[in-house]
Amino acid sequence: MKRVMTDIYAERYRDLSQEAQTCCLTGHRVIPPGEEKKIMIRAKNILLRLIREKNVRFFGVGGAVGFDMLASEYLLDLKAHDEHQIKIISVLPYPAWRETEDWTDKLRAREEKILLGSDKVVYVRNEYEKNVFLLRDRKLVDCSAWCVSYCNRPRTGTAYTVKYALDHGVKVYNASSFSLRNLV
Repeated sequence: MKRVMTDIYAERYRDLSQEAQTCCLTGHRVIPPGEEKKIMIRAKNILLRLIREKNVRFFGVGGAVGFDMLASEYLLDLKAHDEHQIKIISVLPYPAWRETEDWTDKLRAREEKILLGSDKVVYVRNEYEKNVFLLRDRKLVDCSAWCVSYCNRPRTGTAYTVKYALDHGVKVYNASSFSLRNLV
């Protein structure tokens, strides 16, 4: 049975791996119509490259709708084929966070599939706090050497997370055509 933790400051999910083998995902919740396929082709190529060339095996995912969900589903597909022996760690804000989201039944089912396929589920806090989503994003970055993003707008939570990653020496690959410094 998968282990669920509610205090990741007392026990870090990094115990599954070395930081150099860990990649986090971050991206916008809304992907423009007609862009999803192009963005996911780029993201898949980046993820496969990290797995094959950099031996990345652990992927921290934040559970948001949009890019996070699409990339997580792709990782689940890779994991199902077990050719690379990857592990998925869902890092979520707090246990009841999905109840506050205005998701359709279809989105909830997709998220449930991701959670069931995760090797570990981690909660940043036990309940909602004003900065709990920021803490979730920082924890994803702090435990990673790599970050795959979809970032094309500069004043968003995703852009903040990408900047935080860059400022902390995490190598960021952006699946969007938008470019911040050091993005490949």
